[in-house]
Amino acid sequence: MSQPHMKTIPVREAVGSVLCHDITRIVPGEGKGPVFRKGHKIREEDIPTLLAVGKEHLYVYEPQPGMVHENDAARRIVAAIVGKNLDQTQPKEGRIDLKAACDGLLRVDVPTLTAINSLGEITIATLHGMQYVRKGRSVAGTRVVPLLIDETKLKAMEALAKAPILEVLPLRPARVGVVTTGSEVYCGRIQDAFGPVLREKFQALGCTLLGQTFSSDETAMTAQAIRAFLDQGADMLAVTGGMSVDPDDRTPRAIREAGADIVCYGAPVYPGAMFLLAWVQGRAGRVPVLGLPGCVMYNKASIFDLVVPRLLAGLDVTAADVAAMGHGGFCSQCADCRYPVCPFGK
Repeated sequence: MSQPHMKTIPVREAVGSVLCHDITRIVPGEGKGPVFRKGHKIREEDIPTLLAVGKEHLYVYEPQPGMVHENDAARRIVAAIVGKNLDQTQPKEGRIDLKAACDGLLRVDVPTLTAINSLGEITIATLHGMQYVRKGRSVAGTRVVPLLIDETKLKAMEALAKAPILEVLPLRPARVGVVTTGSEVYCGRIQDAFGPVLREKFQALGCTLLGQTFSSDETAMTAQAIRAFLDQGADMLAVTGGMSVDPDDRTPRAIREAGADIVCYGAPVYPGAMFLLAWVQGRAGRVPVLGLPGCVMYNKASIFDLVVPRLLAGLDVTAADVAAMGHGGFCSQCADCRYPVCPFGK
């Protein structure tokens, strides 16, 4: 780590210099505390304050060619790594935090993040990517370790950050059609409980329900219900019921008969193992079809919460993406669920 030189200079000549120590101010009857922190870069407007606290001379770091102050370094890091929909705080003790500027999906380029953090003296910390975040939530922070950093390190960082490594992708407000299968619900033997849950979940993500159609276990009836929503311009289909391996559970076959191409049937996520993802052509274009297992109805966090925000953010969820969810896809079933502030799906 580079070691900057230090010297004592008159306060009136200190503009642009970097403090080597905290400057304390005492207010009678109130207490004392730092008015300027170690590492602060002296500005013209700071001079009267320094004189008022009795500082005629300052112990500062001597500027050196090719060395960058921690605040300026943090700004350069942010300029290199930040993508869309992120707000930044003012530097404080060399650190800048990043906050979501809108509700959306946090995307992090993890390999590039790791490469930058491996340079040494530069640090960037983020939340786990591919999670839904609300506007105003802090999602990352960055700072350098020394007060003054060699500019060659920053140039190496900028060379690695060829594209933004951190951004928040807003979710599009999809129109969702819900098809609920099962003769027990269709015939009125039991009351549907899936519809209200899905309505609440989709509305929380900014979506609207075109409606909910009930179907028996007949494959043709379910396929027809799916096509009917596609003809109405649905952007997404959610099909509930009939997703297990029982002989009477025919929902996957009905989704195929509706013209959909299956991406995956089964996911390494608990709750959510019997999840199905498919794509079908509709009036609104290429439309995702979700075969949702019963666990989505009674678990606060499930496969629904991992996949749907990605789809609404415009990402093409692949079989490989679903397979990768196995790492972190085991819900601990905590008595007091705090999702998304937990390891599930991360």
